[in-house]
Amino acid sequence: QVQLVESGGGLVQAGGSLRLSCAASGSIFSLNIMGWYRQAPGKQRELVATITNGGITNYADSVKGRFTISRENAKNTVYLQMNSLRAEDTAVYFCNLHWKIIVSKDYWGQGTQVTVSS
Repeated sequence: QVQLVESGGGLVQAGGSLRLSCAASGSIFSLNIMGWYRQAPGKQRELVATITNGGITNYADSVKGRFTISRENAKNTVYLQMNSLRAEDTAVYFCNLHWKIIVSKDYWGQGTQVTVSS
């Protein structure tokens, strides 16, 4: 059983910063990708950023230069540092853990609310 527990969401003014954390526990395959997705009201869930166990990162164009994803493999923890936040960053942010051994596995956290006031 794999569990993901997120923390760090909240309310911040535009231009401010927040740092999200997500800790994974359970039987985790070491070759994996951890990432953050978000879902705003009335919109589909979208990718924010991902990072492989080797440190290769990928960002949505909308957050490049403002958000930084990082991870600590020994702790199975991924972080999302969000700077220069905008009202349009308001959403529920979900942590994701993905790996593929013949078949793909995806695990999700419960989500954490990020609200940016303008």
